[in-house]
Amino acid sequence: MTEPIFRISIKRALIFWAVAGLLAVSCKSLDPAASLPLPAVPKTNSSLNIPLEIPFSTLIAVANRETPTLIFRQRGMDLGNGLVGDFDFSRNGKIQLRALDQQRLEVVFPLKIQGEVGLKPGGIRNLLQSKIPINQSLAPVFVINPEIQSNWYLGIKEFELLDLGGKMALSVLGIELDLSPLVRNEIREFAKQELTSKPNLLALKPLMESIWNQVGKPIVVEVEGKKAGLSIRPDSVKLREYLQPNKGLHLDLGFQGQVQLHPATAVPSRAFPLPKISANTDGSNQIDLELPLAFTYAELDALIQKSFGGQAIRMNKSYVFNATQFRTQAYGDRLGITVAFTARSSKGEELTGELFLAGQPIYDPATQVLRVDNLDFVMKSGSAKAMLGTLIKRGKIHKQLSQQMKMPLGETIGESLKGLQGRLSLQTSVANLAIQGLQIVPLGFYPTATGLAIPLKATATTAIQWK
Repeated sequence: MTEPIFRISIKRALIFWAVAGLLAVSCKSLDPAASLPLPAVPKTNSSLNIPLEIPFSTLIAVANRETPTLIFRQRGMDLGNGLVGDFDFSRNGKIQLRALDQQRLEVVFPLKIQGEVGLKPGGIRNLLQSKIPINQSLAPVFVINPEIQSNWYLGIKEFELLDLGGKMALSVLGIELDLSPLVRNEIREFAKQELTSKPNLLALKPLMESIWNQVGKPIVVEVEGKKAGLSIRPDSVKLREYLQPNKGLHLDLGFQGQVQLHPATAVPSRAFPLPKISANTDGSNQIDLELPLAFTYAELDALIQKSFGGQAIRMNKSYVFNATQFRTQAYGDRLGITVAFTARSSKGEELTGELFLAGQPIYDPATQVLRVDNLDFVMKSGSAKAMLGTLIKRGKIHKQLSQQMKMPLGETIGESLKGLQGRLSLQTSVANLAIQGLQIVPLGFYPTATGLAIPLKATATTAIQWK
């Protein structure tokens, strides 16, 4: 061996070991077997706030539909002057409503009074057995202050009769009787006994539960072939109510709770119960649902294999890189992926090995693409030639991997969870509620001991058509 050749060999050897040393340092900085602390997966919290502008036309329709025809009966009513009456007080036409201010509601209640008047037992009654029929119409006007209680009951704190809306009089045996004061007292006594003294006057919970059982019933969704059950556990229901003169009733209905994840084979059969009502101070129109979603590493392997398996990456003029298999794992707050590969040259040479990648999945809502940031990798191949080539082409491989590790998710998320929009929309006898502008994006990606947690956030607004 001549001296120049010896020097060249020494030079090549030094370069090789220097390169190998640098590669060893790189491998130590990214150790696939390292046990790194895992990130905490945040809890999913959801909120919903719907401003409801219920017009008086709807309130009037509900009032007339829900109010029974017969209001109350009175038997043996003492009319004075030795007279008694039996009466039926019935609704006689369309009830009208008008707001006086934010709390008080004026009600015009068409009333029909039917019955008969006769003499008290004894005396002249033995001679006069006939009774005088009564059939008169009035339109009493009264003011009430309705209030929804925390236990889902409607109560009326105040009742004031403003006007009887007519006069009730009759002539018996030549005696002219004005029964209007008696009717006023009878209405006031009825209101005192049956309205203002009963804070739990009308149970609203059955109506709300019929709606909630539709909206809150657990559903099964499917994301990339993975089925899971979702249920809503409400922590609080908030309400603010006030009247709007010449408009109707305004309600700010708020909700806070958690969306829970269940195995598709163990989905609860009914909605969780509603809690008591508390005060609401939020007047916004906004739906913010945070949905827990998770993939096991085996499911993630299959998903990545489906998206990237078999892709060819040209590294230079000679070699083409083919990923053949993927294995995922947690690597601290990053996702670790072991990629088995085959690199073939234009001369027919074939190199096999494994790359270990570690990166942070990031979702870009503008492009609806999932990419991998903060990407780093090491070669796990036993081939010195492959390892040396990787180091020399490290920048090229990093660039190609960063460009290739992208996955469009917009259509996947939209198609998989579109049933959520249908579930949140509903139709009732009073109104139809629709969801507008539904958007679903990942809130983050959190490696765990068993898989990758991907909490999702669904945002939307509501539109209501009143009947």
